[in-house]
Amino acid sequence: MITLYGFGRIFPEGHGETKDLWAQWALEETGLPYRVHALDHTGGELDGEAYRRISPFRQAPVIDDDGFVVAESAAIALYLAEKSGRLIPGDLQGRTRVVQWCFAAVATVGTTLVCMDLIGMFDSGKAASRLHAELPQLAGRWLGELDRHLEGREWLAGTGFTVADLMMASVLRGIRHSDLLAPHPRVQAFYDRCRARPAFERALALYAERLGVRVDDIR
Repeated sequence: MITLYGFGRIFPEGHGETKDLWAQWALEETGLPYRVHALDHTGGELDGEAYRRISPFRQAPVIDDDGFVVAESAAIALYLAEKSGRLIPGDLQGRTRVVQWCFAAVATVGTTLVCMDLIGMFDSGKAASRLHAELPQLAGRWLGELDRHLEGREWLAGTGFTVADLMMASVLRGIRHSDLLAPHPRVQAFYDRCRARPAFERALALYAERLGVRVDDIR
């Protein structure tokens, strides 16, 4: 059975949610049997030697599949798709197209959105005014291209939901309460389709229960 190492309580600093939700969503989509090991990050469990041995950067999530350990949320989601034979095509070109969009989610769109989060956290006084002005513009560029790609499509890389859609929706979740999606109706509709999936609803409910919060507070 797969063990998912994820956070066991919400961050007291209020710095948003963690990517173990990605992994739990992938587990729910694939139907693979799993259990959750809820990490006590406030008690120092992430800094302990036992966790250091399985997580190179002492971050969550990590999965342990009967001794095979995988860290990094995107790698975990891809591994689960490959292992289950779901969420990813079996042919080389189909698989590569899905992986391309996985990289687009985490390396292009996600990187810019993370930079926006970081500058908001560490430069609340807006000393770096140019970054505060230009990062949202760059994010808008990526979202605009994504919106164009989604014209006539429900999903990013084919006719069905794949791990690429899961990753992109997980990245977009970070801006769900902002106004960045408003100019991009196809992206908004894509995000809504993804979060309406029963597996996501199950994962979100389990995540909220683990963190001790209400689902409606993190929806």
